[in-house]
Amino acid sequence: MASFSKNYPNLNWWVENQGWIEIGQDEYSRSMVRILDEGGNVWERNPKSKSLDEDIDAAEKIIANWIEENT
Repeated sequence: MASFSKNYPNLNWWVENQGWIEIGQDEYSRSMVRILDEGGNVWERNPKSKSLDEDIDAAEKIIANWIEENT
């Protein structure tokens, strides 16, 4: 079985170096996946997405772009 860091290297980099990821809905947000840093919400997935897998894949791409533009 592949590890999270192998499947999602950019998300892994994010949580080790920049911020954190929240998964699941709460009273503050209806989206299933949110990417945050000390400044607040960097990205969140549309609450009407089709699946958690789709959300995580989208988050991986968003962070890949962020890393390319900011590091």
